[in-house]
Amino acid sequence: MKLRTDLAPLAVAVTDAARALPARPPVPVLAAIRLKATTGTLAVAAFDYETSAQATVEAEVTAPGTVLVPGRMLADITRTIRGSHPVDLQLDGTRLVLTSGRTRYTLHTLSPEEYPTLPRPAQANGTVAGPALAEAIQQVATAAGRDDALPILTGIQAEITDDTISFAATDRYRFALRPVPWTPTETTGATTRITIPAKSLAEAAKILATDDQVNLTLPASHGVLGLAGRTRTLTLRAMDGQLPDHRGLWPTNFTATADLDAADLADAVKRMALVAERGHPVKLHLTDGALALSAGTAGDASARDQVTATTHMRTIAPVTIAFNPGYLLDGVTALKTDRIRLQIVNPVKPALLTPTDATPTALRYLIMPIRQSG
Repeated sequence: MKLRTDLAPLAVAVTDAARALPARPPVPVLAAIRLKATTGTLAVAAFDYETSAQATVEAEVTAPGTVLVPGRMLADITRTIRGSHPVDLQLDGTRLVLTSGRTRYTLHTLSPEEYPTLPRPAQANGTVAGPALAEAIQQVATAAGRDDALPILTGIQAEITDDTISFAATDRYRFALRPVPWTPTETTGATTRITIPAKSLAEAAKILATDDQVNLTLPASHGVLGLAGRTRTLTLRAMDGQLPDHRGLWPTNFTATADLDAADLADAVKRMALVAERGHPVKLHLTDGALALSAGTAGDASARDQVTATTHMRTIAPVTIAFNPGYLLDGVTALKTDRIRLQIVNPVKPALLTPTDATPTALRYLIMPIRQSG
C-alpha cells in the first residue's frame, strides 16, 4: 500500500472511525483501525461487533492495499501533527510508515485476514436531515440511564412511522421525547420501534451532524441500524427490548404554568445547588407573577432566590414543587431555547418542560418531583 492524502480530512476520518474502537478490546485485532486504499480513495474503519464506523477520504493511491494499525495510536498521531504538509502512507514489510513534512512514524501492523467482516447496511429505508438528527439525539440522550444493571434504560428508542421518527429516553426519573420528520422510500402505515445504546447513537449522530441528508437502514433480521452520510457509514446493533410505554405519561391538565427565561432559571438553579447536599432538592415556589427558589436546611447552609416569570395559576394558594437540581438543569439545557415553559400538575406528579413557543417537533422533558415530608 502506498498513497498520499491531505492531513486535515485524514485526521477527522481517523477520529470518527476511532469512536467505534472498544474501550477494552476482547482480542487485539479489535483495537486496530483498518486502512483500505483503492483507486482515489482511502477508507478508514473500526468495528467492535456492536458498532462499526467507516470514513472515506480522497487520496492519490499509487499502490492499493489493506492494513491494520493500532487505532488509538493512529488517532493520536494524526491529531497532533501540525502543518499543511500532506501525509504519505507506505507499507514497508510489516510496518506502516507515515510521513508528513519532517515528521515520520513507523507503526507495526496486524494481518488484515484476522479482521472481522464489516457489516454493510442494506438498501436505505429513507432519509433524515443530519443536523436535525444530531440535535434530537443529543437532546434526548440527556435522560438516558447510566445504570448497566438496567441495560434497556441506557438506550434511546426510535419509534418510526411514515413521516416521523420519535426519539425517547428515560432513566425512570425523567423522560425525554423529541420527534423528527423523515422521508421514507415507501409508506407502509406500520410503526417500527428499535432501541439503540444511547452513547453509540449519540456518537454516530455527532459524526453525521454536518450531512444535509442521512440515509437510514432500519434493522431487519440482523438487528443492525445503518446510517450513511456522504463520506461516513455507521452500523449500530439494536438492543433487545423496548422502553416502557410512555403514551400515558404526558399530562395535559395543569394546576400552574410558568414561562421563564431559560438562562435566568439555569443560573438560579446552579446557585441553589451550591447549598443542596447530595440527594437534596431545589424547591420551586410559584406565585402569581414570580418564581422563587430555595435549597438547603435551616440547620445548615441555605439559600433563596427569585426569577421573573409569567405565571398562570388555577389555584389561589402558591404551588411548591421540588426537583433534583441536576435533572432540572439537564432539562433546561437540553431544550436549547431562550424561553421555557414549566407546567405543574401537583407537587407529587411529573412536571413538563417545553419551549414556550413549542412546535410539534420540539423536545418535551418530563421530570419527576421529589416528595417532601410535611
